[in-house]
Amino acid sequence: MAKYEVKQTAVSQVLADVRSDKIAIPELQRPFVWKTSQVRDLMDSLYKGYPVGYLITWQSVGAKLKGGEVAAHQQILIDGQQRVTALRAAIAGQPVVGKRYQKKRIVVSFNPLTEEFATLTPAIRNSSQWIHDISEIFAGTSQLTFLRRYFEKNPDADEGQVEAAVGKLANIEHAQVGVISLNDDLDVETVAEIFVRINAKGVPLSSADFVMSKIATYGDEGRNLRKLIDYFCHLSVSGHAFDDISDNDKEFADSEHLAKIQWLKNQSDELFQPEYTDVIRIAGLVGFSRGKASAIVSELSGLDPETRKIDESRIPDAYARFSSALDQLVRKTHLERFVMMIKSAGFIDASMIGSKNALNFAYALYLRLRDDDQLNEGERAKIVKRWFVMTLLTGRAVGSFESTWEMDLRRISEQGAADYLRVIESSELGDGFWDVALHQQLVSPSKRSPAFQIYLAARVNNGGRGFLSKSVSVAQMIEGHGDMHHIVPKNYLIKNGFPKQGDYNQIANLALTETPINIAIKDHPPQEYMAWVAEQIDSGGLKIGEITVQADLEENLRDNAIPDFIHDVTASNYQDFLEARRELMAKMIRDYYEAL
Repeated sequence: MAKYEVKQTAVSQVLADVRSDKIAIPELQRPFVWKTSQVRDLMDSLYKGYPVGYLITWQSVGAKLKGGEVAAHQQILIDGQQRVTALRAAIAGQPVVGKRYQKKRIVVSFNPLTEEFATLTPAIRNSSQWIHDISEIFAGTSQLTFLRRYFEKNPDADEGQVEAAVGKLANIEHAQVGVISLNDDLDVETVAEIFVRINAKGVPLSSADFVMSKIATYGDEGRNLRKLIDYFCHLSVSGHAFDDISDNDKEFADSEHLAKIQWLKNQSDELFQPEYTDVIRIAGLVGFSRGKASAIVSELSGLDPETRKIDESRIPDAYARFSSALDQLVRKTHLERFVMMIKSAGFIDASMIGSKNALNFAYALYLRLRDDDQLNEGERAKIVKRWFVMTLLTGRAVGSFESTWEMDLRRISEQGAADYLRVIESSELGDGFWDVALHQQLVSPSKRSPAFQIYLAARVNNGGRGFLSKSVSVAQMIEGHGDMHHIVPKNYLIKNGFPKQGDYNQIANLALTETPINIAIKDHPPQEYMAWVAEQIDSGGLKIGEITVQADLEENLRDNAIPDFIHDVTASNYQDFLEARRELMAKMIRDYYEAL
């Protein structure tokens, strides 16, 4: 059975439906990403009768129109937003939002003598042969008046040719555009699946785009919530854009939301810079205990989970809960406290966090735990940090993680966060994990391995120093992008029977090291350069690093999980070295986790 209806609609009707709010375009307040040449090419295609792709719409239940009234039937434009915005810009003369959130015009010009379209330039503006702004053709001026003015400026022009071209140009608003209307009775999950399979200019749309489209249909309130998400994400990366948003988006500046994110103007922390996919997931977990985009849209659509039918009376409360979740999420004190927790667990740089989803759930968990009066802030911090690291260790944020999240939140509500965390630890982090599974995770050449990043976090957490460093800490090297050195040098291994990257790049063969130490080691095996260290301890003369005390060296090797036979390591016992170091790294990770 067909899940959609295909019809042909005139360009003028599409624009009229947008003006009347019959079709909602959620992207209107976001920067227009098309190049001006793409707008020109769209006009040229319509002029020549070429197909310009389909628009895809879906009915939004409970949508609010301008003025506050509720629409009985409003369509969300879920694909074709850039094309419709381009039509509004070129034909209706409407401004678009620029990269700095300023309103600007995209003016398309037309030469009726050559039937050529172009974006307006100073040269074209100085030419009488060009119609400088084609929107004037559609603004109500009669063609006769328009043509008379043109011929006054171009008396030698072929009148028949110009009249035919201008008539053809005016007919663009009658050109037919294909509109695919998804059936109103489709469930949200099906629409979400259709949505994420659509490609716009070869760029797959995400499930978060679907949620953002839905949010924007709820009148001024929905548009501002959508902007709150968008601007929060943008300012998390580029705080300097605050003044652009404040100056150029009057509607948002006049709302209560701008003040909530003003603090981002002067913050520069790079650990947590969410995209709106992340914000939506966190808000969905906090507001609805739901992780899937389709489930969030169901909530905002008023779907009753028991009857599986739409109940429009549920919609205002759903938006209120979502708005409240966003308020908690963007609050300065909440986010800064959460980031401090993650950093205190040793994750001091964004490069150490390979799973954004693990971070998302940890933040959602923290926000929910703030409502638990039985917990103090120290207890919350302990739960959040252990949960975050547990998630990375077990891969809990990969695969069908959204369903896992929803199950976790149900269990947390039933059992309490601390007790349920202990249940997970008992079932997934037993001796078998620490002694076998974690050891296998460390058999990897990937520096992005969660196990290796947790090992580095443990080093930071313990205040450990770099390999053979007397005073420079691992934390200082991570923040200063220190060298990741092969303990048994790469070139030495290649020449001695280990030519594959998977052999010499094993993470158990890596250690953060000061650049001068790395240079001194060069291609020498540990048996040689550790002899130099022993010699400088005896003599006091520095050759590699600054350690001159035996006890200090032994402590440094323990801190770096280096086996005690490092002085004898060559290519012949390289594999034994890797095995021994993995055991020490695994033990360090376990001790670190249990101490969190």
